[in-house]
Amino acid sequence: MTKHNEVKVKSLQKALEILNCFVDKPTLGVTEISEKLDLYKSNVHNILSTFEAMDFLEQDPESGKYRLGIGIFSLCKSLGDNFSITKIALPYMQEISNSSNERAYLAIPQEDEVIYLDSTYPAESFNLMRTIIGERAKMYCTGIGKAMLAYLSPAEIDEYASRELEKHTENTITDKQKLIEELATIRQNGYALDNMEHEFGIKCIAMPIFNKRQQVEAAISISGPSLRFSDERIPELVELLRANIRKIQSRI
Repeated sequence: MTKHNEVKVKSLQKALEILNCFVDKPTLGVTEISEKLDLYKSNVHNILSTFEAMDFLEQDPESGKYRLGIGIFSLCKSLGDNFSITKIALPYMQEISNSSNERAYLAIPQEDEVIYLDSTYPAESFNLMRTIIGERAKMYCTGIGKAMLAYLSPAEIDEYASRELEKHTENTITDKQKLIEELATIRQNGYALDNMEHEFGIKCIAMPIFNKRQQVEAAISISGPSLRFSDERIPELVELLRANIRKIQSRI
């Protein structure tokens, strides 16, 4: 959220507002941005061209639309690398991936969303790697998000659950009381389960990482195809996750 009373350079604010448009939609044209922000097309074009020259955006030669470029990835990578929790967690996440033969993800809370800081993959599966740094998702429909959402105050949980929650799959929890009950179960069990609630065919098991003040610092999830996450296997994955998170928490 912009703190308008602290903005010193209006032209820079305008440029960053244009860049932020790509958070909600991955590809945009000059006209779309102009109408969204009520700016002259010529100003939008000049700013987009400047971002393109700096590799923050790239233009599709066929459609003429823009998308985020490699320069943004470099900034996100630097941000993730400099989070102390990332440096501490990555070796343990790699152990989780190697032992489970599944992907592990690290995320932090940001208002009503999670921001993914990094991910690890099994040693033999580097061909499956994809960039996730900087991606966002809603808390209520992801295992990693619910693992953090469950530890908000009762008032915050009630306010969150009262919102209109978008349905991503048939399994997405959108009912207020069901979500509150789900979060209570997470606190009781110590872990969250995403049962194909965000993406069909994908299951996740997640746990929060607490700092020394017993505040949720981040969360880690193990994610993979639902067929590999049978009821019989889940306790094994939970223990693997719990053992490594204990080691992380001892270092933060």
